[in-house]
Amino acid sequence: MTSNRTVTVVAGFLLIVLFCGSVISRRQVEKLRGHEATLEEVLYLPSGKTVKRLSLGYSGLLADIYWTRAVQYFGSKHLKHSTQYNLLYPLLDITTDLDPNLIPAYEYGSVFLSQKPPGGAGQPDNAVKLAEKGIRANPTYWRLDFILGFVHYIDRNDPKSAEEAFRKGSEIPGAMPWMKVMAARMAERSKDINTSIALWEAVYETTVDKSVKENAQVHLASLQAEKDISELQDKIKVYRQQTGSFPSNWSDLIQARIIPGVPLAPMGEPYQLKSNGKVDVADPSNYHYLGEWRSNNPLPF
Repeated sequence: MTSNRTVTVVAGFLLIVLFCGSVISRRQVEKLRGHEATLEEVLYLPSGKTVKRLSLGYSGLLADIYWTRAVQYFGSKHLKHSTQYNLLYPLLDITTDLDPNLIPAYEYGSVFLSQKPPGGAGQPDNAVKLAEKGIRANPTYWRLDFILGFVHYIDRNDPKSAEEAFRKGSEIPGAMPWMKVMAARMAERSKDINTSIALWEAVYETTVDKSVKENAQVHLASLQAEKDISELQDKIKVYRQQTGSFPSNWSDLIQARIIPGVPLAPMGEPYQLKSNGKVDVADPSNYHYLGEWRSNNPLPF
């Protein structure tokens, strides 16, 4: 049998396997959902270990295919502002079964999973499972420990677990020094907006994935606006204590030498000062996560 003939037979066999797997998966999903599932949503076999056994040595190639499929699946759902990403974790789990050393699948997949909709799948527990799986397979890659600590702190509100992740990651040769700083901050057992900003800045600086970078930018803008608004509200309280009334505009606080000038939001536009002394951004659509930190962390800044 010639080499071309061999490749043709292998490719044909793999196509048959994937087709059969898609039919099986389709039936399983239909049972779970109670109605007909689209073929586009079920083109994966239900077990990465099964796929690997059938891959005939092409597991690396199939891992790339499944990783691409996972990114496409997430991207299409994200563009539609979907709140349901039921196949994201299975696709990522299969991908990393096929290639346990495919770092981007763990690194970016965990972020895709952990973020609340519309920014992500809202599955932080699955993000933890994926990150821990990646750490077991790649124990010398400290950035996965960072991702694990990030998810614990930002999305699971669990500083204790975050401290452990950052501490273990900080002990890996080559880890950035600030991993020890993060572990120390987690040891305080309190949510702090400056720590949240520092973590998102680390995500922004270390990622090369465009969607993750853009998501980090939106979070950073929202957190900075949250921090600014809190500080401005404190200054308005000072003004009211001095004058007995709310300021009518920013000029009142400038003339009272409480602020140096008109305060600008992260996007460059002035903050809005309302008649009741409340501060807000001019366009909340630019700050998707404004108020989220406050609602999850009622402690004062």
